[in-house]
Amino acid sequence: MKITTNVFPTVLGAVLASLLAAASVTARAQANSIEAINVSPQAGGQVVVRVTLKQAPANPPAGFTIANPPRIAFDFPGTASAIGRATQEVGEGDLRSINVVQAGDRTRLVLNLARAVNYDMQIEGRALLITLQGAAAAASPAGVTTHFAEARPGDRRHTLRDIDFRRGRAGEGRIVIDLSDAAVGIDLRQQGRAIVIDFINTALPKNLERRMDVTDFGTPVDRIDAFAQGNNARVLIEPRGNWEHTAYQTDTRFIVEVKQVVEDPSRLVRPGYTGEKLSLNFQNVEVRAVLQVIADFTGLNIITSDTVTGNLTLRLKDVPWDQALDIILQSKGLDMRKSGNVVWIAPRDELATREKLALEARQQIADLEPTRTESFQLNYQKAEAFQKQLTDEKQRILSKRGSAVIDARTNTVFVRDTPSSLEEVRNLIRKVDVPVRQVMIESRIVEASDTFSRNLGVRLGHHDLTGRGGKLTTGGTVLRGTTGGRLEDTGFHTGQTTTEPLFPSDTLFVNLPSPGVGGAQPGVFSLLLFNDRGTKFLNLELSALQADGKGKIISSPRVITADQIESTIEQGTEIPYQQATSSGATSVSFKKATLSLKVKPQITPDDNVIMNVNVHKDSVGQSTLAGPSIDTKQIVTEVLVANGGTVVIGGIYTQEERSTTNKVPVLGDLPYVGFLFKQNLKQDDRRELLIFITPKIIKDALTLRQ
Repeated sequence: MKITTNVFPTVLGAVLASLLAAASVTARAQANSIEAINVSPQAGGQVVVRVTLKQAPANPPAGFTIANPPRIAFDFPGTASAIGRATQEVGEGDLRSINVVQAGDRTRLVLNLARAVNYDMQIEGRALLITLQGAAAAASPAGVTTHFAEARPGDRRHTLRDIDFRRGRAGEGRIVIDLSDAAVGIDLRQQGRAIVIDFINTALPKNLERRMDVTDFGTPVDRIDAFAQGNNARVLIEPRGNWEHTAYQTDTRFIVEVKQVVEDPSRLVRPGYTGEKLSLNFQNVEVRAVLQVIADFTGLNIITSDTVTGNLTLRLKDVPWDQALDIILQSKGLDMRKSGNVVWIAPRDELATREKLALEARQQIADLEPTRTESFQLNYQKAEAFQKQLTDEKQRILSKRGSAVIDARTNTVFVRDTPSSLEEVRNLIRKVDVPVRQVMIESRIVEASDTFSRNLGVRLGHHDLTGRGGKLTTGGTVLRGTTGGRLEDTGFHTGQTTTEPLFPSDTLFVNLPSPGVGGAQPGVFSLLLFNDRGTKFLNLELSALQADGKGKIISSPRVITADQIESTIEQGTEIPYQQATSSGATSVSFKKATLSLKVKPQITPDDNVIMNVNVHKDSVGQSTLAGPSIDTKQIVTEVLVANGGTVVIGGIYTQEERSTTNKVPVLGDLPYVGFLFKQNLKQDDRRELLIFITPKIIKDALTLRQ
């Protein structure tokens, strides 16, 4: 039996089910969409781009910038484009146009700029507000900060996994940084000739805290430094020469490319002009007609004053239109004022006169504006000091009609002035009435001593109890003699004196014993030789002493003080002494012998501490007729120390070596027995003074509160 089954409906059903499932997944992935983009110019040249979405975004989109051409791009994951067009011409401020491109389940929004500018992002309901800063911020591109991902309060801790450097095919340097996740907040800015990248609330492993010298790669990058900066991780890129950079992020990989800019020596365009190039060739044509040509080329709305007249002849080739306009205005003594995409051109004198009249009218309005009184209670500032700042004639903040009084009891300032001046006072208080950071400064004064002394001495004497000694016969005359120490000894035994001699001092030939050291007496060994009747004695005494001493004195004064406030801590004694007065009487005066620390710290923005330090340690010296002397050790210096770091700010090292020999002439130089007639003293004292200082910035709830 043969069974036939039609499998086509089954296969078709499976295919349709797969397509429906894929469509369902795509629909869920693109649950959000961009519905509208509105642009509005603001005061100061700012431009606000309002991106309205179908649903409120949970987080700001990740963004990156391109330096050349200047662009800012934002990626919206899981978002479709419902605008219906890919390009939107704007022409407001520095924003030229907007591109919206959808790729899969992601939509990219690109802002095409006239120059690199700073920007801010914030979420307002279903809308994302992107604020482009004005021309004042764009004038210094080195200070522009690019936010690739906004740091969210309470966000978890992130980590940098790796930092690598590679050379691109065109000779550019590529810094590749691997992140723990794609939500790391990143701030990138150009600071001087360096590129600074801050990874917000991100830890940097110890093995990545290093300096990479990449000069040998042959790229514009010389060095890369990675280090921790508070709770953030910072990467500092130091290029050389003329360069430009591009930064972008792909998932958990952040890449910065630095490439060299090659200048064309034949190019006549000065830096600062960014307009599209044009060529002009006119012979004796009206100025107003040339301005109309530039207006048609740029799309700007140019209003020309009736006083702009005259003709000119010019030939310009491949020159930016803004440079061409500048040349025309300078050649005819004209100037311009720009508001949005409207440019007003008039003679310089006319514009200056109009602006002067506007300022005078504004001043007259301010003079007639009603005043009101407002009270400000200060938390950290002294009300009296703040009042002096407000009313100081050299830097007066209040208007001519303004005044300020204080209530010292409540630390309150009462200000009477116009509303605009009161707003300035309010902004000033918000900036200056903040808690002052504090520093604990600890100084350690270490005095170490190492003393050594060695003394060798001898006492040698002879004593004759009979006093007759030997005899010598010469020409029938008998001469007798005796030996001994001093005459007091020999004279007594020969009957010349009745005063008994002192033993052993009066019996010694050599009296050079070893002296004691620090109250310690030397070791002594004595040897006596005498005759069999015990009437004649030869006395010998050897003495020796060696002393080693080690000592250490540590003094540690410490003090807590506020930033840029001088503080002093002192401990010691005041020594009284008598001093003659002009009337002839005496009075009691005092001299200080103290351990003192005087310091004035200054906390830098990167949490280092600059200190003016005065440390001195005094002690009582020798007494004189004029009073006691003071032994002083002092250091005065200025030093920069990292928070929590310790540095040796000074030291004194002294060494005293002394070798003394006391001997009997001739006899002390005899070989072998010369030591019986001399005394050797040796001293080697070493003293060292070191002064350490350690600042610690106090971080508590008071100082951390913004």
